[in-house]
Amino acid sequence: MPQTTDPADLTARLIRCASVTPEEGGALVLLQGMLEQAGFDCTRVDRGGIANLFARWGTKGAAKSFGFNGHTDVVPVGNIADWSVDPFGAEEKDGQLYGRGACDMKSGVAAFVAAAIDFVRDTPPEGAVILAITGDEEGDGVDGTAALLDWMDETGERMDLCLVGEPTCPERFGEMIKIGRRGSLNAFVTVTGTQGHAAYPHRANNPIPALARLVDRLSSHALDTGTDHFDASTLAVVTMDTGNPATNVIPRQTRATLNIRFNDLHTGRSLEEWLWAEAKWVTEEFGVEIGIEVKVSGEAFLTPPGPLSAMVARAVETETGITPALSTTGGTSDARYVKNHCPVVEFGLVGQTMHQVDERVKIDQIHRLKSVYTRILKDYFT
Repeated sequence: MPQTTDPADLTARLIRCASVTPEEGGALVLLQGMLEQAGFDCTRVDRGGIANLFARWGTKGAAKSFGFNGHTDVVPVGNIADWSVDPFGAEEKDGQLYGRGACDMKSGVAAFVAAAIDFVRDTPPEGAVILAITGDEEGDGVDGTAALLDWMDETGERMDLCLVGEPTCPERFGEMIKIGRRGSLNAFVTVTGTQGHAAYPHRANNPIPALARLVDRLSSHALDTGTDHFDASTLAVVTMDTGNPATNVIPRQTRATLNIRFNDLHTGRSLEEWLWAEAKWVTEEFGVEIGIEVKVSGEAFLTPPGPLSAMVARAVETETGITPALSTTGGTSDARYVKNHCPVVEFGLVGQTMHQVDERVKIDQIHRLKSVYTRILKDYFT
């Protein structure tokens, strides 16, 4: 009987790779060695100083192909003195595995790699199993999964369906599948007036009241009331900065930063147009100059409930006994890139400790996640 691939042991080995974005840290080297030994064709798709790995079992252009996507890069540990364990030590305590990336998302990568290796060995499918693993999800992402998908398009590689292994469950393993994500837009607003003496405000044009009026108009406006699959869009003012240490000087310039999480009623462009329209109104009222720089991290998208989400939900319910909800909550993920390539959903572990001090994951859940992924592969290819 062939020995099964232990996803918890693989998670521990990945945690010991200090792969803080953009460092590869040995994580993809480790996975490439394992996958090549298991018969996968592997290609490093590095771009812009970022390491990425493409692995395929089966023939290129197969009639059926199922893909997994995930990342091995992790966020910085912060103040190491706050940790009770070595962040890259992969220490086990009370049935949990500790370390940076334990939850987000080296356990997810380990689970789908272990599932894929054992599946193609034990029940070789008629088709292809593809793994697209990046080292740039926690960073800007432009040279991560996006680079892998660009390379796949250029070389004729294709996934028919894809599952992203990000943590998706709020509290109980099995309770949630992500079928879409809200978009995210950051707006950097600069208001410029005329500097002057605080005792003679009529000789100046204070930009701060103008910014306050603009911020009030934006934050008090209801963008929408939600849709069938999305909550209402939200706008948060995250900073207002003038940097003026003097009490007798009216500043020339002040700034604010906004973050908008938006559903599929909007696009980055439509929201940017709205921001400029509001700025124009304030400009005319206060006689100031307003500049806005917009950065869209990802557009809102939805994979409508259908065969893919149904197949994943059946596998989750069979292995966990829980009927998962189909959700679009949370932040952005690399599914925002994959959705341009093929239908995509996300399913993974409970995400309560991701990015935290003493990040950790329940070891038994890593094994259960592998079982879910294995069942998805069996159901898809049979």
